[in-house]
Amino acid sequence: MDITHLGQAARRAAERFGDKDALVFEGRIFSFTELSDLVERAAAGLAAAGVGQGDIVTLYAGNSWEWIVSYYAIARAGAVINPINTMLTPEEVAFVVGDCGASAIIASVDKLAGATAVLDKVKLAVAIAAQAPEGMVTFDDLLTGDAPALPEIEVEAAALSTICYTSGTTGHPKGAMQSHRAVLTNGAMTAQMQMRGPGDTVISALPCPHVYANVVMQSMMLFGAKLVLHARFDPAAFLADIAAHKATVIDGVPTMYMFMLSAPELATTDLSSLNRAYVGGQTMPVATMERVEAAFGIPLIELWGMTEIAGLGTTHPLYGRNRHGSIGVALPYCEVRIADTEDPERVLPNGEAGELQVRGPITMMGYYGNEEGTRSTLLPSGWLRTGDVAIKEDDGCVFIVDRLKDMIITGGFNVYPAEIERVLASHPDVTLCAVGKRADEIKGEVAVAFIVPTRDASRDKEAMLAFCREHLASYKCPRDIRFVEDVPKTSTGKIMRRELYRLDQD
Repeated sequence: MDITHLGQAARRAAERFGDKDALVFEGRIFSFTELSDLVERAAAGLAAAGVGQGDIVTLYAGNSWEWIVSYYAIARAGAVINPINTMLTPEEVAFVVGDCGASAIIASVDKLAGATAVLDKVKLAVAIAAQAPEGMVTFDDLLTGDAPALPEIEVEAAALSTICYTSGTTGHPKGAMQSHRAVLTNGAMTAQMQMRGPGDTVISALPCPHVYANVVMQSMMLFGAKLVLHARFDPAAFLADIAAHKATVIDGVPTMYMFMLSAPELATTDLSSLNRAYVGGQTMPVATMERVEAAFGIPLIELWGMTEIAGLGTTHPLYGRNRHGSIGVALPYCEVRIADTEDPERVLPNGEAGELQVRGPITMMGYYGNEEGTRSTLLPSGWLRTGDVAIKEDDGCVFIVDRLKDMIITGGFNVYPAEIERVLASHPDVTLCAVGKRADEIKGEVAVAFIVPTRDASRDKEAMLAFCREHLASYKCPRDIRFVEDVPKTSTGKIMRRELYRLDQD
């Protein structure tokens, strides 16, 4: 297809696939023609409300057909998409909206209850709800207004399409800027590697703002795959829809598969339509992958990606060797290499562990308004430093062995200790704090906070956890609080995070 920018995607899909089923959500089925019509009307509504080319629009809603229509409508209006995780607190959302300078927000109404700090920063607020609170309009208002149809807009492939925020090691999120070319290329190359097309029915409960979910969505719009989207993951409902819609592809994170393996409905579900499944978000034990394959009777194929590359960076080709424990090989037109962690331009030979780096048309343009962060991540040679320690073997397969940064991956979400520490340090009962991680059978890893309390502090663990929940998304909150006399530090006073594991065993 001849597509230069995301704003063309829905119309081109309608021209190519017409009345074929495109999206199923909570019993409602949309054809490609219907989706395109909704995108055109929503885009016209946004433009009539003052959203112009180059404006930034925040998308802060749960999985829904409105989310997908909004995503493409923002691009159709010539604006920049700012999709954010619905688990962020209003405080965190206010930071993101202010940092990127969003002029409008489209949100699930429950997400903005009392969030005046967010609403005060934007000129237009759209509620995905039947009725809008004061100061907002409804999504239906965008669709049913008498705004004139939009003319075709001129947008370069290299222009900014998306600002996706990723947790920051300095305690605040960073906005990774992606071009239209990067997002479209990643979606297209993922579909090519995984052979996604109009004969596929894909079932997913991945959160729409996540880059993994984005490439799943692009395979629908670019290549005609039917997407059965769930608002949230429920193993029984998920299994029921595999049978009801004769799904051919599952996309999920390890915890989803683990819950399905334990679901009593698995034994009686008709899985005969499935021919493959994909897993990403965090590493999955090989033994568990083998259990999934045995239970579902299909190959389970691992993939790897990150926000800074607009989706996937590696996966296994559908008709190639599927090596469990490996994240696969580089996408077409992209390269991966392993470099010295101290000298990022020195490439290591195959078999040696070093930092995984990626180069190609999928890498970000940089971090929005953060030149220092951009310089530390994007090398002058075009290679992007991922922060993951990996090994590449002679056949090109990559194996993640560790993380250079202190990131905690919990249930597929990235959590940085500095964000939690920033919140805990603001509590009057905390003298010093450090956050480490603990292995968890279900979530992979969870955060554990070590607090040196003030002299007269009550050492109330539940109160401290409640404080975290007030200021952090639930997935970022520590699962345990340990009150300690001190935390391990270097001679210069830097906290030794990796020593926290030993402290946790005491």
